[in-house]
Amino acid sequence: MLIQEYVSLLSNPYETFKIADTLRRRVCGDEVTFVINRNINFTDRCINKCKFCSFRYRKNYLLKMEEIARKVEEALDYGCTEVCIQGGLLKDADINFYVEILQTVRDVSKTIHIHAFSPMEVLHAARNSKMHVEDTLRELRNAGLDSMPGTAAEILVDEIREKICPGKLKTSEWVSVVKTAHKLGIPTTATMMYGHIESWEDRIRHLLLIKKIQQETGGITEFIPLPFMPKNNPLGELSSGSSGFEDLLLIAIARIILYPEIQNIQASWVKLGKKLVQASLFTGANDIGGTLMEENISKAAGSSSGEFLEVEEIIKLIKTAKRIPVQRSTVYEVIKRYN
Repeated sequence: MLIQEYVSLLSNPYETFKIADTLRRRVCGDEVTFVINRNINFTDRCINKCKFCSFRYRKNYLLKMEEIARKVEEALDYGCTEVCIQGGLLKDADINFYVEILQTVRDVSKTIHIHAFSPMEVLHAARNSKMHVEDTLRELRNAGLDSMPGTAAEILVDEIREKICPGKLKTSEWVSVVKTAHKLGIPTTATMMYGHIESWEDRIRHLLLIKKIQQETGGITEFIPLPFMPKNNPLGELSSGSSGFEDLLLIAIARIILYPEIQNIQASWVKLGKKLVQASLFTGANDIGGTLMEENISKAAGSSSGEFLEVEEIIKLIKTAKRIPVQRSTVYEVIKRYN
């Protein structure tokens, strides 16, 4: 289908939701997955000045390695199978800095899954170390990196990126880092931050690019749409964000476009709230993310959904939507079914 054909599909939301739900059932059945994980945002200091960011220098902190280790220990005590590690771009952070973070985690646990460092962070480390991206990723993998968040994607259309995050990597650079990671056996997620100055055509271009990457590499574990949070940032002066209806429609069109290459579409409870997440399970979503334990970035931008969702609450949320909760690993291996 062409971009305009997908746009025209949006004019009949009921049919779009129906198609997306049918495809979700075909791919995933009635199981809804989640991961027990912890976020570790190691710094809010950043050399970039993205117009949508509410996190940069909010507290002006940089975690010590001992603090990171303690957070990993707390995650293990709770039963986390994953730590998700990201942070702002420190001016002189090179490969040694990022490797030290990984080694700190590995000193605490040899087995916990390390899901860390966006394509922007990887490119930043490579530039500061005067290394090729492939060599940088290889060193990170050898130090314990298991998978990467496909964040820093925002909208993968350079005309939009120039307006909202001119200091960030270009679309082609994001694609290159992600495809290189896949080549080295490092799976990634893929994200989209929408609901600001982009059009539906831009969103569809983004989704088609993600689909093309997956056709080439097969390395994307899930797609995560992230609605723009408008509080405490300059971009919020231009946009108040997406509506709940628009959020559901985005999930639905993502399911349709990414079928059958990407099987897992995540609805973020942090961004959407618990009730809208339940609704999304009927418009194409099959995953609701993780427990998080400590969520800082969305909270700074005005999210009121909380920073931690207990496992018991996740199970209840899924069951009341008449679905089957399934605890998964980061790469979607089944850990436990709650029938």
